[in-house]
Amino acid sequence: MIYTYNKEHVGDVLMVIVKEDKGQKVAVERRGKIARVFLEASAETVAWNIFEVSSLVNLDGNGQVFLTEEQVPVLNAELAKEGFSEELVVDNAPKFVVGQILEMVAHPDSDHLNICQVQVADDKTVQIVAGAPNAAVGLKTIVALPGAMMPSGSLIFPGKLRGEDSFGMMCSPRELSLPNAPQVRGIIELDDSAVVGEVLDVAKHWGR
Repeated sequence: MIYTYNKEHVGDVLMVIVKEDKGQKVAVERRGKIARVFLEASAETVAWNIFEVSSLVNLDGNGQVFLTEEQVPVLNAELAKEGFSEELVVDNAPKFVVGQILEMVAHPDSDHLNICQVQVADDKTVQIVAGAPNAAVGLKTIVALPGAMMPSGSLIFPGKLRGEDSFGMMCSPRELSLPNAPQVRGIIELDDSAVVGEVLDVAKHWGR
């Protein structure tokens, strides 16, 4: 789940994105402070809007926010009060981390995409389909994992590119809105001293 909050531009509304709607028709049901957005065809929930959320919990920040283990039960109690059986979950795992490309093969249905096996933690490797011209085995870069919100506002979910599973995105400096980012294609290239799984630290990993 991706939680977003922007009181200045949206109002006192916590938006919770559960899954991509992928352009399918959606409908909304509103009960009290809670609005559930769901797919018309399957009734699957794709998002929640919680209005007047500051009357329930205190939130800091604009954009993607991370709820505490104390806040989520309060919001779940509000959902239950309005008759919703689904629950929100706590997900505070880092979303932007150092990754290293361990393997890379050409995509069978593309002349510019590669299927990469990217280590993002000591015990975790994910498959990412990427078209960066500078992608190479051994390269360390910054990976946006599923559940991340990019500076542009776009969201990262598991998906498929040309039929191949992809679980995240290797990021360019421009996509991360890093200062003095070159306006050219290509993922960020980190020094070999960067530690796989380390959370993105702009000062440490970019420092320009």
